[in-house]
Amino acid sequence: MTEEPLAEVGNPYSTLTTKEGWQAFVAEHAEPPPPLAPGTVLDADELESYKEARIDYHTRSVIVATPTIRKVVTSGRKRILLNRHQVSARRGLIVSGSSGTGKTTAITQLGKNVEQLIRRRTPGAAAQLPVIFVTVPPAATPKMLAGEFARFLAIPLHHRMSQIQITNAVCDLLGRLGTTLVLVDEIHNLDLSTRNGAEASDQLKYLSERIAATFVLAGLNVETSTLFQGTRGQQIAGRYTVVPARPFSRRNRADREQWQALIATLEDSLRLDRHRPGTLLGLDAYLHERTGGLIGSLSQLIREAAVDAIDTGTEKITKRMLDAIELDHAAQQPQPEPPRTKRGRQPRAA
Repeated sequence: MTEEPLAEVGNPYSTLTTKEGWQAFVAEHAEPPPPLAPGTVLDADELESYKEARIDYHTRSVIVATPTIRKVVTSGRKRILLNRHQVSARRGLIVSGSSGTGKTTAITQLGKNVEQLIRRRTPGAAAQLPVIFVTVPPAATPKMLAGEFARFLAIPLHHRMSQIQITNAVCDLLGRLGTTLVLVDEIHNLDLSTRNGAEASDQLKYLSERIAATFVLAGLNVETSTLFQGTRGQQIAGRYTVVPARPFSRRNRADREQWQALIATLEDSLRLDRHRPGTLLGLDAYLHERTGGLIGSLSQLIREAAVDAIDTGTEKITKRMLDAIELDHAAQQPQPEPPRTKRGRQPRAA
């Protein structure tokens, strides 16, 4: 096992794949810096501190209750309830979509919601660990996958430990800690057409049987991957409901209203002294063209523009400023529209 990289100073959850990082993420409740009262005069040091506080605030992603997040949180909490008395064949969720559609955000918000709710109901359960979050490494083997669980739990690993020993240590500890939700990201790294991928898939299934918890997975375009192929894929398909994470569309009025609501929420979160409210909302068609409807790209675009506005002293976002920002490659590619049924309605999730 490789050593965990040091967390960035000032960012206690630069990685969510450790117990400490996850718990810091759950406990965080960032408040925006308060606006200056009219007529406030700041000296040079105070002005720099005010500027830095707002830059730091805008570097954080604003969480918006998108349809995908609402669906994942609602469905995930139902699965936890339904699995409460299941001793095997527990039901789970798979969040699938292209890059930048908010898959990881959706499952981590589910985890944060569940853990906060459990801790409010049982304030004395400080020693419990209701939720864990791991990612599937590339070309994962069963031992590597078990090692990711162990790394989250800070279980000491020795190079001579076998896969079975690591797995037993993980399952025993999670049982004692009362874990009820397991979040697994990057599930597309399990390639069932390879021996390692197939065996790692078996390991994940074995963990889901040994750990009395609901498993929620997320990955890139899982429906078209090898995850549902063959006998192993049929077992996965029989236990998991797929929640699609798609780019925002502007094809009809309802789609446009959802996209505009997203922009309005992000614009309302800005802390710029001279920004005129409604400026970004008036650019909704332009913003959709720039980002392809990808929430990750939209968030990057607006946050980067806000940082530039503070850094340059303009204190407002303009279209010219947005034009100058370079986005990720995925945002520049045409996004496929979701399929329609014969009556023109979008099909429900599997």
